[in-house]
Amino acid sequence: MSTCACLPSWAETAADSNPEQLFAAGFAACFHGAVTLVARQAALDPTPIAVEATVAFGRDPEDGGYVLHVDLVVTWPDIDPEVAAPVLAKADSLCPYARMARQGTPTTITLAS
Repeated sequence: MSTCACLPSWAETAADSNPEQLFAAGFAACFHGAVTLVARQAALDPTPIAVEATVAFGRDPEDGGYVLHVDLVVTWPDIDPEVAAPVLAKADSLCPYARMARQGTPTTITLAS
C-alpha cells in the first residue's frame, strides 16, 4: 500500500484517511515547517515550497515484520539545487518525524487498568 499526502490539500480528505495517510500528512507538515524555518534563517523565500510525503506499508525482507517506507519530495521552484541542499539537510536534522524515522523513537506501552 502506498499513500501520498501533500500540503495543504490532505486536510480535505482527513475523515476518510488510514493511519499511513495520517502519518504521511504529519510528516509532510512537519518537514515543511522545518524547511520553511531553515529557509527563512538563510534569508530565502519559503513561500513556494511544497512537501509531498509518500508512505508505503510493507514487509521487512529480513524478518518478515511490518515496516513503513517514507519518501519525501520537496518542490521549490527556481531554487538552485546547491542552495537547497544544505537547507534540506538542516531541515532533515531538525524535523522530529525525520529524526524518528532515522533513529527510532522511545515508546512506552502501558496496559490501562
